[in-house]
Amino acid sequence: MNTQLKNDDVLGLGAVLVGSLPATLLTDEAPERYTVEAVFTRKADPDEVSAIEGLDMRDHLAQNGFPTVELHVSDRRLEIINTNLEELRDGLAAVLADRLAETSRALVAAREITALRHEEASIREEERAASVAALAGSVVFQHRAERPEDNFVTS
Repeated sequence: MNTQLKNDDVLGLGAVLVGSLPATLLTDEAPERYTVEAVFTRKADPDEVSAIEGLDMRDHLAQNGFPTVELHVSDRRLEIINTNLEELRDGLAAVLADRLAETSRALVAAREITALRHEEASIREEERAASVAALAGSVVFQHRAERPEDNFVTS
């Protein structure tokens, strides 16, 4: 069971959805912070969504200097809430990319361990069942007088 994760399989982010940005950007009316939507490189699975939206991710962002940023997965998009393009450019994008790749790899490793444990348990159960069958097969329902070793005469 040596399933390696290819770079194409690692959950990542592609481009920012420019159409989802506030229309007032780079004007005097531009908000300081807003939601930026980015497209995932593939659809996030339910475990990845939980990790992205969970407390560990929030703590990770806070520890890396982004305590007000929140994340929400919406289909194949990541909504990066309470940020801005400059913050993403200056470090948040790299923090997100690294954490997404780390999360993908950790989930694949956990799944491989679970699959290996299941396979090992299945092998143990097959061996146990074979041992039970062999032991049951060794049971002979014969009178002792009918068994050849009991007819041996000693002088």
